[in-house]
Amino acid sequence: MNGFFDPPEPRRVPPGEYPLRDEALDLVNRDLAATLPDRKPLRPQGVPSFHEDESEHVCVTLANGDWHGDFMDPDSAYDPALALAAVTDAAQETVAECLWQAWPVCGEHGLGMHPREADGRLSWWCAGNGLPGGPAHIRAAVGGLDGLPHPYRPERKRRRTG
Repeated sequence: MNGFFDPPEPRRVPPGEYPLRDEALDLVNRDLAATLPDRKPLRPQGVPSFHEDESEHVCVTLANGDWHGDFMDPDSAYDPALALAAVTDAAQETVAECLWQAWPVCGEHGLGMHPREADGRLSWWCAGNGLPGGPAHIRAAVGGLDGLPHPYRPERKRRRTG
């Protein structure tokens, strides 16, 4: 049992415990791999409540267990749309706060994107640059960033081939 001021011990949530959240996290991890290829996949973690009358809370962590932000809504374990929204929000908060960078970033405008529903699907939305030809737009559905062309970035190291 934890003392009054001791933080509760987190536990790694095994695959299959929350199937809808697992599916959602698979989509978000596709976007993470496409945009931050050097990062290991995000994972769910359970954190016991400080209150005996509450069940465990679930968050999304980096591979090393670091996380930031609110816990996922308990109802998101039972509804596919809520699961995707909760996992996407939790993942974005953890990546942005733990790595101190916007994520994901629009390849066109270099701005951080946010999840927003478009055409019945949760998608990554970019505010655009406010100039003609650069208005706000939907970049891709969550899980679809791996199919987009990557912008040329001269400051990025190139991989050697051959």
